[in-house]
Amino acid sequence: MKFDVDDIRDWRDHDVVDSDGTKIRSLEAVYFDTATQEPVFASVRIGIVGRHRLTFAPLDGARVAPSHVRVMADKKLVKDAPAIDTDGELTAEAEPGLFEHYGLTYTPGASGERRLGRR
Repeated sequence: MKFDVDDIRDWRDHDVVDSDGTKIRSLEAVYFDTATQEPVFASVRIGIVGRHRLTFAPLDGARVAPSHVRVMADKKLVKDAPAIDTDGELTAEAEPGLFEHYGLTYTPGASGERRLGRR
């Protein structure tokens, strides 16, 4: 099932689970490809009370169910992904490393502009 960026935003604060159904944590936002408008990553709030951070899970192949969003990445891989503070921003300089973490090809815009936008 393919989903639209607008639809996946409705899943904010719902659980994100890995390919085995293990809960990672909750969906915070969706990052989309600025060229195609397709969803690319979900930011996921992880950590303990007072020390939360946002990590990123790829949305390629993700599925939505009544109570969660299932990503095709393993929980450990997601938790080991580049992370930002909960009030931070994914910088343009950090984007290539995020794609590399998941073995995805990173291509900046034609004029060097950043590839990801947040919704």
